[in-house]
Amino acid sequence: MTIAHEFPVVRAEMLIRRPAYEVFEAFVNPAITTKFWFTKSSGRLEAGSHIRWEWEMYGVSDVIQVKDIRKNEYLLIESSDGTLTEWVFNARDEDGTFVTIANSGFSGKGDEILQQAVDSMGGYTMVLCGLKAYLEHGILLHLIADKAPDAHVPH
Repeated sequence: MTIAHEFPVVRAEMLIRRPAYEVFEAFVNPAITTKFWFTKSSGRLEAGSHIRWEWEMYGVSDVIQVKDIRKNEYLLIESSDGTLTEWVFNARDEDGTFVTIANSGFSGKGDEILQQAVDSMGGYTMVLCGLKAYLEHGILLHLIADKAPDAHVPH
């Protein structure tokens, strides 16, 4: 499957100094992903699966569908709002992977679409920074939780 890009398409990219299989696994295995992105998942990403992701500190969740997956190379999901997110894992050598995350399909008009695109690019950049710190140095940065601490929902 090929993503059908509509304006705008936002990208976040970063070199992660780990092998492609390890970087890919960090996004499909919720035991790892919960260390740097969402707090809870209903399962591992597999072709055709519908998975619920939760950000418990904010009291929000999303159900995503895995549209396409190629082990250690590519991942395409569709969120409940109809946006598409595509990951490309480009192995640079045995110890480096250049990750590109592209997000598209925003809805609304003018400023609404622009705000969604800006928020998406910033969010995915934080996700990549958190991933880099975790996989390369074993550090949990808590970037997603600390982005908006005043928005946390009491437990």
